Amino acid sequence: MNILVTGAAGFVGKNLVASLKNIKDGKDKTRPNIQIEEIFEYDIDTDPALLDGYCKQADFVFNLAGVNRPQNPEEFMQGNFGFASTLLDTLKKYNNTCPIMISSSIQATCIGRYDSDYGRSKKAGEELVFDYAEQTGAKVLVYRFPNLFGKWCRPNYNSAVATFCNNIANDLPIQVNDRAIQLELLYIDDLVQEMFDALEGKEHRCEFDGIDTVICENGKYCAVPITHKVTLGEIVDLLDSFKNQPRSLVMPEIPDNSFAKKLYSTYLSYLPKEKAIFPLKMNVDARGSFTELIKSENCGQVSVNISKPGITKGQHWHHSKWEFFIVVSGHGLIQERKIGSDEVLNFEVSGDKIEAIHMLPGYTHNIINLSDTEDLVTVMWANEQFDPNKPDTFFEVVE
Repeated sequence: MNILVTGAAGFVGKNLVASLKNIKDGKDKTRPNIQIEEIFEYDIDTDPALLDGYCKQADFVFNLAGVNRPQNPEEFMQGNFGFASTLLDTLKKYNNTCPIMISSSIQATCIGRYDSDYGRSKKAGEELVFDYAEQTGAKVLVYRFPNLFGKWCRPNYNSAVATFCNNIANDLPIQVNDRAIQLELLYIDDLVQEMFDALEGKEHRCEFDGIDTVICENGKYCAVPITHKVTLGEIVDLLDSFKNQPRSLVMPEIPDNSFAKKLYSTYLSYLPKEKAIFPLKMNVDARGSFTELIKSENCGQVSVNISKPGITKGQHWHHSKWEFFIVVSGHGLIQERKIGSDEVLNFEVSGDKIEAIHMLPGYTHNIINLSDTEDLVTVMWANEQFDPNKPDTFFEVVE
């Protein structure tokens, strides 16, 4: 399959092309039904003469080219209608009736605040493609995208999320006039997966009830079925928590497929080099060190403990707290004894065979570095964050 992507250097185009190349090169094996021979990348700086050859050979066309913020309003129609017309005429020239997808916008509804030059130009582009389908019998897929976000989106252009992520990551000011304003947002990776569905003939169809997308089997339009409706205030609050994470070590909740998870990935893509690394507080003494790595709002914390040769650490127990000790380097002995009992549980551990050992509630426990020369490195997970006001930690030697 030969795939033509117009607007290949834009936000959506870059993400789509990168993902298509992963499939073409065999790096992404999640779509075995998609076999790609060539990817034709076309953008505003591409030699126009190449379009003929691309249109002649294409087996599928993603038309992502468009104008969002021209200097003159008439450029909306030129960029969003004019190029589409050129593209379709070129396909006709070679009697190529391959499927064609076009990226439109929810603003093409031309309802309320969407009644604009931009919206009308997008609507004209839609009608042009629908007429083309009637004339040629080609399959057309018209997607009206809501607000998009994700890595590589240009800040201070036409995405509030990109601007907020960039500015907060780089300690620049943001302006929010109304925290209650709600946006419908589409994540770039969800969009790309829908484009793969389209390649496989499994696109999601829809109609529109005003500006609301209604997924239906035989809809005139197409849509990505996963979007997120969030307020500006919610976005800013999440971004502030992400920014604070290196200081607090607390990782906000990011459930699978949640907006928070997708926004965090987006935010990180805007971090400058100096913020891609941050210091951790090492608690160092003659025995070694103890460093908290990450904390979770609901699932405790992860730390790393380094014990010098011959050193014993621990010698305490907890009422309710439990932990995992995981030795990743060195050779050690973990001991546990139930309070009120003389029986000692011994676990010899090594970084050569990584195992997780439960520190049981009601058992005093320790960890001993058995080496005379090497440090013992142990990753520790506790089911709750350490609270100095309620430490639930009581000294008692194991034996």
